[in-house]
Amino acid sequence: MFQPRSIQSSLTFRDKLISIDYILVFSILILGIISMFAMYSTDGGEFKYHTKSHILRFCIFFLMFFIISFVQIRLWHSTSYLIYLIFFILLIGVKYFGLTSSGSKRWLNFYFMNLQPSELMKVGLILFLAKYYHRVSLENVNKIKFLFLPIVALVSPVLLVIMQPDLGTSILIGAGGIIVAWLAGVRPKFFIYASLLFISFLPVAISFLKPYQKSRILTFLNPEKDPLGAGYQIIQSKIAIGSGGLFGKGFLNGSQSYLDYLPEKHTDFIFTLFSEEFGFFGSLIILILYGIIVSRIVKIGNITRSNFGKLYCYSFASAFFVYVVVNMGMVLGLLPIVGSPLPIMSYGGSSMMAIMLGLGIAMSCKVYKDTPVN
Repeated sequence: MFQPRSIQSSLTFRDKLISIDYILVFSILILGIISMFAMYSTDGGEFKYHTKSHILRFCIFFLMFFIISFVQIRLWHSTSYLIYLIFFILLIGVKYFGLTSSGSKRWLNFYFMNLQPSELMKVGLILFLAKYYHRVSLENVNKIKFLFLPIVALVSPVLLVIMQPDLGTSILIGAGGIIVAWLAGVRPKFFIYASLLFISFLPVAISFLKPYQKSRILTFLNPEKDPLGAGYQIIQSKIAIGSGGLFGKGFLNGSQSYLDYLPEKHTDFIFTLFSEEFGFFGSLIILILYGIIVSRIVKIGNITRSNFGKLYCYSFASAFFVYVVVNMGMVLGLLPIVGSPLPIMSYGGSSMMAIMLGLGIAMSCKVYKDTPVN
């Protein structure tokens, strides 16, 4: 009789290598190489701090991605609650021991790196809810007693991140949790009720926003109101993207970037710099690579046998798509500036660590696609 568990436990290292989704691997690798050149450009065509650090981090976390890919999917399932708890404790640690920069307390100093736990929570929450809904039958998923724990698990880290304050990351964490609940079969009426409740409390919530957060919202509605102040970033971003035209100004020839008209070009606005230098067609290549990554994760979700693996892959693919859309919408002026990094491209060790962790777990679902999860 066919027994998936015994077959999976006897997989050789060669079998596991063959099971790797190499289209996904090469897409990530190509995107990483492009990000290195983009970072080199942000440093003015020299191997300065940001470039060296970004290359080192990508190499380390790409290796981590490969190692995680060979970890049994049952281990990720069994430790999902523990992983979430560790990330949650780190978030609490930020409140009391965090480093403050530009008015925000978001990082913990671990000597070898400054860790931003809120980035890791993006993956931690998806893991937690994927395991939770894996054990809840479709008949029970909409019962009130089965909605309580997911709501607490979602709202708690979101509130902690809002208090840092980091509104953008809190929104992305919440979006990831909502996606899992939606895919698990939670009825639309609960999302409608939650939306109405959110809208009713919105005026109160706005009163608690920091002045710069209110300014970002007003700038989104009318960036030309303060072109030399709050609206400066988004105006310069749109000018840079538009000036790139179809084929761009060429590598290291972006005038907005090199004349320092474009702030934060190595982090949230890395796509703007790339678009100015490589134009519409260069930007299209980036979009295609992101599209391939999302589609391959969805395909892994289609072929993995466990409900846990399916929920995780579909949810992480959707969340990854949201991260890309939010960043690109932000730099194009279609969304308010919320401080959302572009996956793999943007400078930032915590963001890259979280994305590579998420991708590695997805690849683990591919390698052990026939492993049942109880």
